[in-house]
Amino acid sequence: MNSTKHGIYLKQKLGVMLSSPQIWKEFFETYYRDELNRLADAVEFGGDLSLYVDFLRDLSIYREGRLGEELLSRPDVVLNHANEGLALTENIHDVSLENCRVRFLNLPASRRVLIRDLRSEHISKFVAIEGIVRKVTEVRPRVVVAAFTCTKCGKLVNVAQDEEATLKQPYECPACKNKRFVFLPDESVSVDSQRIRIQEYPENLRGGEQPQQIDVMLEDDLTGKVNPGDRVIVNGIVRAKPRKVGSKHLQHMDLHVEGNSIEILQQEYEEFEITEEDKKRILELAEDDKIFDRVISSIAPSIYGHENIKLAIALQLFGGVPKKLPDGTEIRGDIHVLLVGDPGVAKSQILRYVHRIAPRSVYTTGKGTTTAGLTATATRDEFDGRWTLEAGALVLADKGIALVDEIDKMRSEDRSALHEAMEQQTVSVAKAGINAVLRARCALLGAANPKYGRFDRYTPIAEQIDLSPTLLSRFDLIFVLTDDPDEMRDRMLAEHILRTHEIGEKFEKLRNIASVEYTRDELIKESELAEIIPSIDPELLRKYIAYAKRTVFPVLSEEAKERITEFYLSLRSRAKENSAVPVTARQLEALIRLAEASARLRLSDVVEREDVDRVIEIIKRSLEQIAVDPETGEIDIDYAFTGTSKSQRDRIMILKRIIEELETTHDKGAPEEEIIRAAEEEGINERKAKELLKKMREMGDIYSPRDGYYRLAVK
Repeated sequence: MNSTKHGIYLKQKLGVMLSSPQIWKEFFETYYRDELNRLADAVEFGGDLSLYVDFLRDLSIYREGRLGEELLSRPDVVLNHANEGLALTENIHDVSLENCRVRFLNLPASRRVLIRDLRSEHISKFVAIEGIVRKVTEVRPRVVVAAFTCTKCGKLVNVAQDEEATLKQPYECPACKNKRFVFLPDESVSVDSQRIRIQEYPENLRGGEQPQQIDVMLEDDLTGKVNPGDRVIVNGIVRAKPRKVGSKHLQHMDLHVEGNSIEILQQEYEEFEITEEDKKRILELAEDDKIFDRVISSIAPSIYGHENIKLAIALQLFGGVPKKLPDGTEIRGDIHVLLVGDPGVAKSQILRYVHRIAPRSVYTTGKGTTTAGLTATATRDEFDGRWTLEAGALVLADKGIALVDEIDKMRSEDRSALHEAMEQQTVSVAKAGINAVLRARCALLGAANPKYGRFDRYTPIAEQIDLSPTLLSRFDLIFVLTDDPDEMRDRMLAEHILRTHEIGEKFEKLRNIASVEYTRDELIKESELAEIIPSIDPELLRKYIAYAKRTVFPVLSEEAKERITEFYLSLRSRAKENSAVPVTARQLEALIRLAEASARLRLSDVVEREDVDRVIEIIKRSLEQIAVDPETGEIDIDYAFTGTSKSQRDRIMILKRIIEELETTHDKGAPEEEIIRAAEEEGINERKAKELLKKMREMGDIYSPRDGYYRLAVK
């Protein structure tokens, strides 16, 4: 219904306006007697001076909803009446409520408008807009009525201000016609002011759509309440302002919202409406003995194989249980997974598919991502020059999953921002006087390519991808995807790809040729579809995940704890004195998180032994791919994350000692031939000694003052 028709409809329905200060006084004293007394307390002793009215609960039924209709269609007039009516009400302290404000919450669904659906008919109407806070300015006083004194006669002149950034001055003194004035801040009337920018939810966008944004102006006690990354409903009046080029106003206008109230959505996944029918289907799925197989086959079904990786991603989507201990310590429940592998093994496709099925997700690629885009930053606002906090991908993915493709292509200074976000799940900003800590409670699924094109299983992963050991160690699971020739597997892969393309061709024929001779059932057999159609419908899977994360918080059973302890100790016991460390406490915590996710996937409130056994297998597969020292065949976690195994470290220490001894007897440095000869006496062959000397030079442990000679670097 357009604004003209809406106005005619209201006149016909309402006749003369119902709203008046007296009507609002009656409404408040009927429904909000306790709140009026609380406001009186706040006026007397200090506190929040806003009265919040529940639209759906109270206003929609008062006087058959007529007052509510008038608020939605003529908010400027009705809000003035409401504030005046509030000032007329009586209270236990018999104090004036003149400076208090009325704010409205819980608008009907019909008044909740998507940012992209805002049109001219919404201008000057009261609406609700839902989104995620992208940008927040500092809270600063805004002059509402500016006081000036005449420089000639000293007369005080007050000038009401509008929302323009520049201060409006009097044209001339009414007493002496002088045109020079001095601004008096102490005599002026100011209110706290803040501007925020909200953006559409990333998960609600269809392919290719850019998220749309709108600015919201906040004043008084609404300021300072939200941070970037918060999900909010803003209730307020849509305003329009002509665009400007220099001093000229254009015909086209920009929209913004004058905020009346803000509802911060604390409940995660609240935007997912799960009906009773959905709940029934979800509980039926959880009872299926093959639920794990069904979830795995529902993740990127068009990609052949990779069942272990799909299971890991399934567990990541459900996540472990975040914990806050009595001393304030927080333990993350989110699971981080890294995929490393050869080109063409569908890493990016897997990430894209997860982006589609995750209840909340933000996708970005390392090549075009900066620190600001990935985490958060402070920038100078283009409107009034104030510094603003702006949320990046990890903050926007709060309570969801962040997908970072080509994570190895990011600049090292940009990747450094990931450390805090992955472990502490916060993003700290300290710039231009702004010190803030934003929440980034999200799982991270990253994909990386080896430096030299293909993955070499005999070279440590740390040397093949440009990620620091500290960053690598924060991933709970790391998987290597290699493209190894294997006749049987290659034949099955070729057949799978051919079938996928054939089905795609048939669907295109059905979609594009209206007069096709065949029906879908005649053209495409059900047996063909079985391989590429997800076992669980993607929309149902999204709701299944959201339901599990909202309602299931599993606790470890005694059997599960015993099995976890047994596995951890069995690995640690392999480490004899001065030998490699197989796993650390970080892997133990990863095991607990994964076991909790396994129980969540079953919608079980208890982590059973079967969950632990399941995730032990997947952790073993990951460790065997990245952490086995090729020389000893033992699992060495340092080999995975630093690229240097225990055996290599021992040899490096021997070579350092040899060089140190030879330096004392040779002025030019330790000769390479003598180093190698001494190394062979210690059991290090010539090839290995040369490899280690090269590595030590790259690491900065030694340097070569001239060809064929080495010295220890002073550190």
